[in-house]
Amino acid sequence: MPDSVTTRHQTFEWIDNLKVISLFAVVILHTASPLLIDFKHADTGYWLVGDFYNALVRFGVPVFVMITGALLLHREYELTDFLTRRLSRILWPFLLWSFIYIAYAWYDEEIAFSDNIWTNLHTVLHQLKYGAYYHLWYIYMLIGLYLFMPIISKFVRNASAKEIRYFLLVWFVVMIFSQPYLSRFQPLIDMHYFIGYSGYLVLGHYLAFIELPEKGIKTPLVIYFFLCLISITIGTYFLSVNTKGLSTVMYEPLGPFIVLYASGAFLLARVFVFKLPEVVVKLRAIAGGLSLGIYLCHALFLTLLDGQGINYKLFNPVFSIPLTALACFLLSSFLIFIISKIPVIGKYIAG
Repeated sequence: MPDSVTTRHQTFEWIDNLKVISLFAVVILHTASPLLIDFKHADTGYWLVGDFYNALVRFGVPVFVMITGALLLHREYELTDFLTRRLSRILWPFLLWSFIYIAYAWYDEEIAFSDNIWTNLHTVLHQLKYGAYYHLWYIYMLIGLYLFMPIISKFVRNASAKEIRYFLLVWFVVMIFSQPYLSRFQPLIDMHYFIGYSGYLVLGHYLAFIELPEKGIKTPLVIYFFLCLISITIGTYFLSVNTKGLSTVMYEPLGPFIVLYASGAFLLARVFVFKLPEVVVKLRAIAGGLSLGIYLCHALFLTLLDGQGINYKLFNPVFSIPLTALACFLLSSFLIFIISKIPVIGKYIAG
């Protein structure tokens, strides 16, 4: 392999595919999660279906970050311009949707407001500080990555492949010893420089641009992907049985199992590029361009659908999980598409 990661022009159609696939994967994840949490009471067969779907789509968020690294780390930026454009693109939709979720929580009587304006302000700020809904943690993480990206991009653009592999290796080893089952073996060496989702940024850049063999890689990648999937599914089941409750050890995005699995999913998308009909390409472009808004609003639609009895319990979860997720995805996409067409303010809400 050459001593540096090539950054020559590439066709990123496969990343456009992967972005929409990962977005839908996140929706399936959040559709299946309530079944996973109900480990003690759910039918074992149904729970295993939820376990399989959950494992299948666990690459979603890590791959989102990897896509960001693949698209942005090889570029040179002016610091102020980068931070202004990138942060404003996510901050306004994030704040507006946070207020929508706060309003819904008030409507659903999960939080209460009083006649005291300062108490109400404290309640709102508390919600904004910790996240107004369960899926918004991703935006807080993304903001942190954007603040770090101008620094890490300089390293990536000037580093050799060997130096990038060194960074990824240390990141991976530190991650392993940070797991609960190995943390007691962790030495007192301060390795905080090699933790968190920044490793996924670098990993995404590395796997997107590194030269791959032209032949003989597809079959091993498919086998590798399904071995990871089966291991995570079965491993989670036996760990949960052993602990008598849901074990998320093999589900953790900042864990070695998901790093290996997400890498396989990322590379599969890179080597399997299909010729799609023009109408599908257009729909993919629309969904990809509105991915932030779809992500922000999909949790609300899942909640609303659940209120109407449309969830994994609708019928056999083999079918109800993907169909509920598809309904949520289509409704979210339609809403964000309509909002994006509103003059002036549409882009601030749609993302």
